[in-house]
Amino acid sequence: MGGSSPCASCKLLRRRCAKDCIFAPYFPSDDPLKFAIVHKVFGASNVSKMLQELPEQQRGDAVNSLVYEANARGRDPVYGCVGTISYLQNQVSQLQMQLAVAQAEILCIQMHQDKSYFLQNDLLNIPIPNANSFNKESLYGHDMVS
Repeated sequence: MGGSSPCASCKLLRRRCAKDCIFAPYFPSDDPLKFAIVHKVFGASNVSKMLQELPEQQRGDAVNSLVYEANARGRDPVYGCVGTISYLQNQVSQLQMQLAVAQAEILCIQMHQDKSYFLQNDLLNIPIPNANSFNKESLYGHDMVS
């Protein structure tokens, strides 16, 4: 950064912010909590190493991921964001099960309504021919292939 105001990282670590400070573009001085939580979970040295190993165009996304994981670790120190993902996957499974039950209930209701329609209109008493009652001609008068 090198300007009058050091980045949040340099401010927290109480050091001079150099022009080529790797943290400056991602941890501005007006958002000190962003770096503080990442530093608490990962450590400034580890974050610096991670950022240096990445191409510049990927660093912003990496910082966002580190901030997300650090916040998740604050809520769930053991599992972090994996705990959140697991919780959401379980919720999706439960909702899929509820949806399947609701679809089955709808199908049962529809079948019951269809049966009621057939009973009301005496359509269930229509004789259904069996396979032995057909001759070689189809219903349309054409020869059937044997």
